Amino acid sequence: MGGAARADGTDSCASGASGRPRSAAGSGAAPGSGAPAPGWPESGTNGGAGIGAYGVPGSGTAGAYGASSGAAVSGGTGWTGAVADGRSGWTGTDAANTGGWPHRASGRGAYGAFGESGDGRDRSWLGALPLLPLAIVSLACITLGTGFYRAFLGDHALFPSAAVGWSLAVLTGVIVGHLVALGRDRWWGGTGSGAALTLAVLLLYGWVPAGMVSLTVVVLVGIARRHRWRQGVLHGSVDIIGIGAGALVLAAFGEVPSVEAPWRPETWTVFDAPEVALVAAVYLAVTRMLLWYVHAPRTPGLPTVARTALVRQGLVGVALLGIAPLICVVAVALPVLLPLFAVPLIALDSTLWIARARAEEQLRDPLTGLPNRQWLLERTWSALDDAERIGARSALILIDLDRFRSVNDTLGHLAGDRLLLQIADRLRLALPRGAEAARLGGDEFAVLLPVADSTTSATRVARMLVAALGSPLDLDGLTLVLEASAGLAVFPDHALDAEGLLRRADVAMYQAKRDRTGVEVYESKRDSNTPDRLGLLGDLRRALDAGDVELHYQPKVRFDGQVAGLEALVRWVHPERGKVPPDEFIAIAESSGLMPHLTEYVLETALAQVARWRAQGLRVPVAVNVSPRDVHTPGFAGAVAARLARHGVPPGALQLEITEHVLLEDPQRAADTLAGLTGHGVKMSLDDFGTGYSSLVHLRRLPVSELKIDRSFVARLAVDNEDAEIVRCTIDLAHSLGLLVVAEGVEDDETWERLRDLGCDAVQGWLVAAAMPPDETTAWLRARGSRGWQRPSVLAAEAEDQSSGQAVN
Repeated sequence: MGGAARADGTDSCASGASGRPRSAAGSGAAPGSGAPAPGWPESGTNGGAGIGAYGVPGSGTAGAYGASSGAAVSGGTGWTGAVADGRSGWTGTDAANTGGWPHRASGRGAYGAFGESGDGRDRSWLGALPLLPLAIVSLACITLGTGFYRAFLGDHALFPSAAVGWSLAVLTGVIVGHLVALGRDRWWGGTGSGAALTLAVLLLYGWVPAGMVSLTVVVLVGIARRHRWRQGVLHGSVDIIGIGAGALVLAAFGEVPSVEAPWRPETWTVFDAPEVALVAAVYLAVTRMLLWYVHAPRTPGLPTVARTALVRQGLVGVALLGIAPLICVVAVALPVLLPLFAVPLIALDSTLWIARARAEEQLRDPLTGLPNRQWLLERTWSALDDAERIGARSALILIDLDRFRSVNDTLGHLAGDRLLLQIADRLRLALPRGAEAARLGGDEFAVLLPVADSTTSATRVARMLVAALGSPLDLDGLTLVLEASAGLAVFPDHALDAEGLLRRADVAMYQAKRDRTGVEVYESKRDSNTPDRLGLLGDLRRALDAGDVELHYQPKVRFDGQVAGLEALVRWVHPERGKVPPDEFIAIAESSGLMPHLTEYVLETALAQVARWRAQGLRVPVAVNVSPRDVHTPGFAGAVAARLARHGVPPGALQLEITEHVLLEDPQRAADTLAGLTGHGVKMSLDDFGTGYSSLVHLRRLPVSELKIDRSFVARLAVDNEDAEIVRCTIDLAHSLGLLVVAEGVEDDETWERLRDLGCDAVQGWLVAAAMPPDETTAWLRARGSRGWQRPSVLAAEAEDQSSGQAVN
């Protein structure tokens, strides 16, 4: 995300060390006081800053794609510049912090891509190659001086006279006035009018008169924009060199036109068309490439904006080929009509400006002025190439605002848009040096770290950004706090391409939203969208349709041995992979939308089994786990009640196990669903207590009758005093609220005894029995009978006593 030049001028741009231009803002400058900085060359050979290749001094531009800015002391930017009146170039930052291409200021004296600093001086002459601009100007002066000298020696005219000369002068003046009137926010984006006129004069009268046109425009526009004369001189010099290159091509074909001996159009033939085309191509290529080499960042490859520029330069070339020869024809046949060419030439400029604006819209978010998803992908590809070349890491952070939809629903979309603007500005200010950001849509943002020292350092950046976005926001006196969740993916650890990095950062971000952890780093084992897991998802869907997924049942027993109930646990034996861990395929179902289908299958199968057991006289309640997505599904309570009625199972024979996560996404809908279930007589159990966001508020709001202590606390109960204290407090708390307590994961006698002493109501675990298929569960229940369950150690002791008694007898 781009840096924004603040109204007080204290924000400055990140260094251009990474090879990409950065917007610069100095310290303490008033809007309009900045010096220019060059940018990407654009239409009009000098980068859209004048006629042909003429720089328009003081125009507010430093080349297309690199608008100069008056909003910061150091002036212009590489890709964009801050515009003092609040209008942006390529999303250049304005003085009010409302725009910005994705580069950020980092303090006084930060250097941009072209060597400009925050000290208030024009550094366009002192960029990465400080001698090159001077060499270009010197070469242009020598070239033009040589032409003048030869013209004087040969007694040649420098410019045509009579009607042709005056008509060309009028046309030149009209175009200059047009360019000045356009203003810096438009004509810096590219012109073709001057290039067409220059090429026409070159073809008809040679390079000296064409150079005179260039020199005239530089002087005239220099008078209009005196504080930008240096940029105009540089761009005018580049244009003169381009004119010279075109003249060399003409000479190679044996054509050396002059004012006295013009290359008259009536002598042209069809075989001269390639010559004209080649002259135009060389003129355009030399001027663009020189400006590109002077101003563009030294990075491999072409970013999106560069490719867009090349397309527009192609349009300029086509226009030159079409208009320049016509100007030549009219200049010879009826020169008084030459000023009328101002209309198509100005139309050409307007067409190029509209094309630039449309290209800008394709890469920029219209609300925040930040780059969009397309730009992010292009920039990420470039960053990954650079990182691979130097053996470094790159990181991509996806940030999503939590519960932003409620802001839109409550305050309206207009208020939501204003909040997004504040979020975008805050994100700009929080970006570390070298980081770049974009808005992907809605309330989702992305931050690219082109170079990351490590996953740990990138995680620290993500946490810093999340913390910055989480501070209070003011909206018309209303203080709002919007928390954010972020996902992080790192190259080359997690992905090797831009799309893969974006997708995996998205997976991590949604994991952070689900777990409410703020920031998550991508983990492949939690990604349900890998090819292997996608294949598993399809297999799971087919297994559910074919009834190949089984339910096993694990008993819960009280300390008096009576069976308190059974928990239905889903099991799947894959035909090729064998047993698939429940955590793996349940996670796939939850993240893919298959979870409701899985829950329906489990409920249907469990209730059918309960009905069979009741028909056999085995009246034991069964618990079924449901996910937060199930609880948030409209009509879920009614669907459960309908299934109970269809199978003839009383509601009290079914217990649904939920976790506290059901209240995190949509608390009101979850509360309504749970109230509907309990209203039908279905009992509720709170599962995995202590592992998530356990709180008294949740216990008070959830209509549960049972609380289950997670196995992570129970497993170390006998050896860890802290876990023992947590379990004791949990039991006391649950009993004070009138809840029964079940401990999961009980595997030994010592843990069983400690739980009994602490007052736990029931236990579940391998000490009692592992999860069993329905037939084995039926046999287990019948074997316990009225006597109930007894610990294996007790049974062994009783058997030993009986053996001892028989031996005595």
